[in-house]
Amino acid sequence: MPERLNIGPLQLGETAPNFVLDAITREGKIAIDDFRGEKPVLVGLYRGLHCPFCRRHIAILSQLTPALNAKGIESLTVVNTPVERARLYLRYHPMLGLAASDPERTSHRAFGLPNMQITEDESAWPQKVSMSDVKSIRVELPDEMPEPMDPFAALEYLNKKDGYDITEADQQMMATGIGQLVGQFLLDRDGVVRWASNEVLDGGLFGAPNTRELMSAASQIGS
Repeated sequence: MPERLNIGPLQLGETAPNFVLDAITREGKIAIDDFRGEKPVLVGLYRGLHCPFCRRHIAILSQLTPALNAKGIESLTVVNTPVERARLYLRYHPMLGLAASDPERTSHRAFGLPNMQITEDESAWPQKVSMSDVKSIRVELPDEMPEPMDPFAALEYLNKKDGYDITEADQQMMATGIGQLVGQFLLDRDGVVRWASNEVLDGGLFGAPNTRELMSAASQIGS
């Protein structure tokens, strides 16, 4: 898995590796190999549910799940949140599709998504970024925030707006993985990447996946 991080995120035409995680939306485990040879799957790899941007991306992709299912494509959302904490959240915020818990971020490493370090004064995207560069970023959500904010202010504002209380479990995830980069990968029934969107190649944080491109790719590989 470290070797994959040195190469970068999975590219179009590459075969996805297997990973096995605790299921959130059902009992037992979920693995990439569950779908291989059976059906295509959209894999969304996110930071923990403590990240309000990830919660919004998950909600968008949840809304797309019926359209994906109609094309024979399953949806799998992976979050860096302990399974019991994630189940509690989804009890009050139901989502469509399958979900899995990955607090150790093994799936992200397997798919080549780095856990970016925040440093005092050194930036080398996507492995590390200085605190000053992070604070210079301005996040804009015109319908949800009164003005552009730096990422930390935006996180605090949106979590407060959502009524999301940061628990000890969330704090543990943030302490070790606040810089985890995220991505979405559409795999065909053989597990080959046919479409991808991620923060590494997009060169920025918090951007929403292009759902139009996703559905176009889904139309080509769906049954």
